[in-house]
Amino acid sequence: MIQGWVAESRDTQDLERINMLSTAPISAILPALDLERAKKFYGESLGLRTAPESRDLKEEVVFEAGDGTRVLLYHRDTIQSDHTEAGFWVQDLVKEMDELRKKGVDFEEYDIPEMHLKTEEGIAAEGPVRTAWFKDSEGNILALNEYHAS
Repeated sequence: MIQGWVAESRDTQDLERINMLSTAPISAILPALDLERAKKFYGESLGLRTAPESRDLKEEVVFEAGDGTRVLLYHRDTIQSDHTEAGFWVQDLVKEMDELRKKGVDFEEYDIPEMHLKTEEGIAAEGPVRTAWFKDSEGNILALNEYHAS
């Protein structure tokens, strides 16, 4: 749909805007009940680095992930998480799961027939993608995703 729209568009400003976003890194913005606990989880359990600008922030923290992506955590008094809020693309799903388990991360088990979703040993597979879900220290649902081309 977008390709057709771009081909028909005569407004070069719209075309430039689409091109800009197609190469721009994206960040997840997640709430934290306890920002200090969340900082520890993302820094120590997940191994993310604190972004330099976080030194100037009082009520939030930014972590750097791969390829210019970031996770911003901010304080919030309530959290309601019932869906995946951020996912990490990894090369070896089982290896990453093993490493995170050593740091105390537990993986979720799901059996949701209406979504055709069932995990086995924490992993769900659909086509060339395998996914494992876990919750951060604040209850946000995160995923590890692995892609295998056929």
